[in-house]
This record gives sequence, structure tokens and C-alpha cells, in this order.
Amino acid sequence: MATEIERKFLVDRLPDLSEATATQIRQGYVTHPDDSCEVRLRQRGDRYLATIKSGSGLVRGEYEAEIGREAFEILWAGIMGHISKVRHTGPLPGGLMYELDIYQGPQAPLVTVEVEFTSVSEARAFRPPAWFGREVTGQRAYSNRVMAIGETNAA
Repeated sequence: MATEIERKFLVDRLPDLSEATATQIRQGYVTHPDDSCEVRLRQRGDRYLATIKSGSGLVRGEYEAEIGREAFEILWAGIMGHISKVRHTGPLPGGLMYELDIYQGPQAPLVTVEVEFTSVSEARAFRPPAWFGREVTGQRAYSNRVMAIGETNAA
């Protein structure tokens, strides 16, 4: 399982997206928000992916594999909840990339931005641009799985 080091922020104002690539994303969750790992299905344009994530916060384990459309559609029938969003991927100063998500459906008008890093020290040293808003890394309410499925009463 690979390690994902990522910070997530709300967006105060949309940046210039002219250098960004936009992709429609639909993702659904096989696991409940209270489960110890996350199993997600994602359609990103014409690609179909299955992902397993562990942990929470800044550093998480992540394994992702491409699957066929037929397998995706069969598995999609078993999801517990889903979200739709348009992801804009673009450059930041210093060679970093942002992934800005504009949510659709029940999560609209939410807009978040994530940045992945190669180390914890790089993540901690990152100074967000002025258009980034409040940091929500590790905050349960901004987990895509929680937004897709909803909060639970389990402790």
C-alpha cells in the first residue's frame, strides 16, 4: 500500500482555472464511515478505479487499481452512497499540483482543494495561496465518504 500525504482546504474564491484540466468524477463508497478502512469506486472520465484507503488526517495508506467498466458497474450496484464533482487539476508554485473539487448535487456549492506532498516535512512547510480558505485536513465532516453516506450514530 502506498502512502498518501495530503492537505485539504476550503476554497475562499476560485482561482484562474485556465491552466487546469477539468474532469467529471463520480465516486461511491462500499464501506461505512465508521469502518477502519475506506473502499471507494471512482469513475474519472473514462477510467474506472477501485481504491482502498486506511488511516485519516495528513498521512494515509492508499492502494488504487484500474478496473474494467463492466466490473465497475457491477460493484457500483452495492455502494452505500455517492458524490459527484468536477475536479480541476492545475499547477502551484514550486512544482506542486492542486486538485480543486466543485461538488454537485447535495454537496453543492461546496468547493475544496487538495495538495499532495512527497513528505510530511514538505506538507508542513507548505504555505497555501491566498485563494485557499480554512484547512479541513482530517476533519470528518469534509471526508468524501462521510458526505456521500452521512454521519452515523456509532461511537
